[in-house]
Amino acid sequence: MPARPPLIRLSGVSKQFGSVRALEDISLEIPAGEIHGIVGPSGAGKSTLIRCLTGLEPPTSGEVQIAGTRIDGLRGAALRRARRSIGMVFQDVHLLSSRTAAGNVSHPLEVAGAGRAEREGRVAELLELVGLADRADSYPAQLSGGQQQRVGIARALATRPPVLLCDEPTSALDAETTRQILDLLRRLRDRLGITVVVITHEPSVVREACDSVTLLDRGRVAQSGGLLDVVTSGDTPLARALVPLPPSDPDRAGRLVAVSLGGSAQVRSARDVLAVLDAAGIPAEIAAATLETIDGHRVGRLQLEVADSDAAERVTDLLSGQGLAAEVAA
Repeated sequence: MPARPPLIRLSGVSKQFGSVRALEDISLEIPAGEIHGIVGPSGAGKSTLIRCLTGLEPPTSGEVQIAGTRIDGLRGAALRRARRSIGMVFQDVHLLSSRTAAGNVSHPLEVAGAGRAEREGRVAELLELVGLADRADSYPAQLSGGQQQRVGIARALATRPPVLLCDEPTSALDAETTRQILDLLRRLRDRLGITVVVITHEPSVVREACDSVTLLDRGRVAQSGGLLDVVTSGDTPLARALVPLPPSDPDRAGRLVAVSLGGSAQVRSARDVLAVLDAAGIPAEIAAATLETIDGHRVGRLQLEVADSDAAERVTDLLSGQGLAAEVAA
């Protein structure tokens, strides 16, 4: 299948505030129709990246293109037109308390000058899509947090933007409501063909909803790629965050080897790994293990305990030859 063209492209984007370098040479392409997660700790540059993506902050250097339009040099009316290609969803939904759910969804259509019949039809369509057709006349105070977020998503999609940018959309929600919102985002992507960018500090959100992911660290791209590629590429900080291992016994006497399962390797399970090592005459035990299903694929991470450093090196060589990412744990 041919690669989908990028709908969002950042090329060498840097942003400096005085002596502080908030972003450093960010280059990133997000294909049309993909859900892409951007993660990183506080201070990593996520908020600055959002502002550059939406034109609220011009980058100090580099280019930002959304849906074929370069927005980093736009100002005034031209920037406002370009920003219509991006729907925004926030952690704090910021619904208008004096308007009903239908009135909130209608608001951007009114600003865009849509006629009454068009507004009413689009509002009804969107509330149906987000599962709130029966709450059109409810005010925000009458809605749960998850329902308010659904209204916010419907409002963001009112003018049919090709891109939906979600800034920490679930961090104020409980686990079940978070799952429902993430399921909704995937269904909307599939139904409408939109491209979704999710900014989050929660690896679980990326694991459950995203097709690809970028890790920001101190304003730089530390790792980026398809979700399956990232979690099976080795013992990286992002892989550890997305598929965390349970703690192993700190008093173990042997050496530990970290192994990533999944991807294209023929060895796909912990049992397969132990069988390969047993056939080579290398005793090993599983010190810790995590298995997950990501995008319909079983992936996992293991920590194997072997006798000493020589055995650990033999294990990494042997499993690397089997197509697995394996390295001696620090």
